[in-house]
Order: sequence, then structure tokens, then C-alpha cells
Amino acid sequence: MEKPKKLFIFSGIVICLITITLVIINSVNSDKVIYESDNANVSDNRVISSNALTMMYETVAGSGEYQISSDTTWPQEGYVFNDRLSKCENGSELSWDDENNRVIMEANTSDKCYVYFDVYVPIFSDYIINDIYTEDGENGLYYHDGVGTYTNANQEVGDNSYRFSGADPNNYVCFGSDEETCPAENLYRIIGIFDDDKDSNYQIKLIKSDYTTSDMLGTDGRDYYGAYSSSTSNYKGSMDTSTIAEYRWNYDTSVSTYGSNNWTTSEFNTINLNTNYWNYLGSTWQNLIAETTWHLGGMTSYNNTAKAFYDGERNNTGYGSNPTTYSDEIGLMYPSDYGYAASPDAWATNLVSYNNSTITSNNWLYMGLDEWTITPRSSSSYSVFYVYYYGGLNSYRADYGRAARPVFYLESNVSLQGGSGTSSDPYRLAV
Repeated sequence: MEKPKKLFIFSGIVICLITITLVIINSVNSDKVIYESDNANVSDNRVISSNALTMMYETVAGSGEYQISSDTTWPQEGYVFNDRLSKCENGSELSWDDENNRVIMEANTSDKCYVYFDVYVPIFSDYIINDIYTEDGENGLYYHDGVGTYTNANQEVGDNSYRFSGADPNNYVCFGSDEETCPAENLYRIIGIFDDDKDSNYQIKLIKSDYTTSDMLGTDGRDYYGAYSSSTSNYKGSMDTSTIAEYRWNYDTSVSTYGSNNWTTSEFNTINLNTNYWNYLGSTWQNLIAETTWHLGGMTSYNNTAKAFYDGERNNTGYGSNPTTYSDEIGLMYPSDYGYAASPDAWATNLVSYNNSTITSNNWLYMGLDEWTITPRSSSSYSVFYVYYYGGLNSYRADYGRAARPVFYLESNVSLQGGSGTSSDPYRLAV
């Protein structure tokens, strides 16, 4: 992917007395502006007074507020040319020369111009790919192109995704709040960056950092189960566990007395996640979320690697005539997501055997409670895969209650406002 262009040379204004095209470039003299021209009648590199030059810098990204620059040198990095606001008093035209990183002025009279620069706000996915990823393993990020050289690189998916793996990478995002200190309930984490449509528009996939409450997902619908009631001895989060809610995966007893593993008929899906939780997020933040095709391919056993699960999620059928895809905004993690969040040392291990302290301590997605995935067991009409509180993958009846963490994809054009990705300084999104 081509890296986003940042401006390293900026410019200001020139007075011009004859019809020419001026290319404004940086000068070693802070009080001068030097221009070049292709007009043979004008000497190249002629020095013009810079009194007619006014450069305006945006004060805060997205604020629309600007101040006159008092610098004696040109700005170097962190700004982009604003062609909408940059104007001249007598009609001269300013444009940005992207190839050479400079401003061009087309003038036919004496003029005074104002050049505006906005704070550079990168596309979030571009920033992760181009600035955070350096090589496999750095910053806990792995590029799944199928040609890595580290341990278990042959277990990569090969879909050109970027996935965070290991104990505790800096992949925190504040979503749903603009408070100075991000509330715990608004912390999410990046599973990875994906180009599922193969159109070079990468989307960031988020999962809620901790579990959900009934205030977030509601108690209506047949799939609400009550307060979390299984063991909490391995819980790694910070919530009062009595507030964590459990939901059935799908209590559709018309299929069996144990429910159904057809995600499209699950009220946990349609009501609790994609109605109640969706409304809980609010319209401002909803606008950042992409509608997604969720893959519902089933597996017959939990005794498979993350790579085998990835292939099965996308290529296998479910039980009977259950649909293999479903489109909506909110979903759950895949077993393959859970598998690849562990250190690569574990990737050749079947997910049922992830109940190992070495693996769980090096898997940032492991939170220590029984938790649903979105993937059905295709050998049964009612069985669904979930992460057992010991850390291994298991499967059980869809009518049973488990904790959940909503998952969704950001639109590909969502911009990064700031932050470093730590839990105390999570990434902030431009809204």
C-alpha cells in the first residue's frame, strides 16, 4: 500500500509584476522567498521580498481555527496544504505540486496571498500499516503474507492482513467517548487490519477490551441469560464481575430443545448486538462502523489450528442449510482471531490446547471468562464454539449463557486523531 503523503516543504506568497507561473520553494534565507519560473524573460531564482506572504497554520486538527505563523523557517512535517482556503487577494491561483512537494502560484498581477495548512490527520489503517508495522513481530504486529521467516510463519493466513499478537501490544482504541481520560467501558482493541474485499481499502477490526453489561446489550429478546455465573478465577479485566451479562447464542427451540447455531435467527445477534448495542454506541460513532459480511462456515471439531479455523470459517458449510454468510455491523470474534492473537510460538497448536499458561499469558485476547465466538459447530444443529475460561477453545449448546465482547470493522477512511495505543493513552479517532 502506498504510504500517505506528508508535506515536508511548505510555502507562502510572492508578489509578481508580470504574467508568469511561480513555483514557491524553500529558501535558506528566512526573510526571503525564492521562486523559479519557466519564462525566459524572468531570471531564475530571483529574490522577492516576503512581506506579501502570509502562512496560516491550523491550531488543532479538525478545529478549523488558524493562526498566522511567526516562524522564521518553513514548517517541515505534520501539515497538509488546504487548497480550499488558500487564496490571493487579486485572483492569483495557488495549487499543490504533489510530485515535488511545493506550492505553485499562477499570477497575472501584483498580489498578496494567504496559504493555509491543516494539521496532518492520517487514515488510521494507513498509519498502522506504514508507521507501526516495520517488520514481523515489531510492535506486536505480523503481516500475514505467507512468506515470513520467524517461528511458525508457515502458519500465517496468507490474506495480507496485519494482526496484533502476543501478551499486551499497544493496540488500544478509545471508541464512543471524547473525554480526556478514556472511560474503561470505551476501551477497544485492534484485532487486525484487513482487506477482505481485496480492493486495497484496509479496515481496522475492533473488539471491546472488556466484557459487556446488560445496560449495553439490553435484557429484551429470548437470548438474555442473566448475570455471569461461571468461574471468575482467571478473569483479567477490571469490571465488577457481578455486572457482566451472559447471553445465549440462539435460543431458537424450534430447531432443538438446546437452541440453534444459525446466527441469522439469533436474537442475541439481531436484538442485543445489532439493535441495543448499536443504539448504545450513538449515531456519531455508528457513522465510523462499516457493514460487514460475517463468515459463518462451521467446523466439526475444536481440535484444529488457527489457520485451519480461518479456512473453515470462510469455506465450510454450517449445519444443514444454515447460511454461510451474514451482513450487519456488529458481530463476535472468530476462533481464528483468538488463535492468532497468541504469540506465533502457539500457532501450530490446536486451539483446544490453548489452555496452557504459557499461551494464555502471551495472548492478549484471552480475558479469562467463558466467551462466545461467532462460529458454529457444523456437526450439530445447536453447538457453538466458545473460549473456555481456562483458555482453550471448546463447544457447547447455543441455549447456554456466555459472556461476550462485540466486534466490528471501522470504515476504511476513518482518520487517526492522536494517541499512542497504550491503555492509558489509546488511539483517538477523528469524528
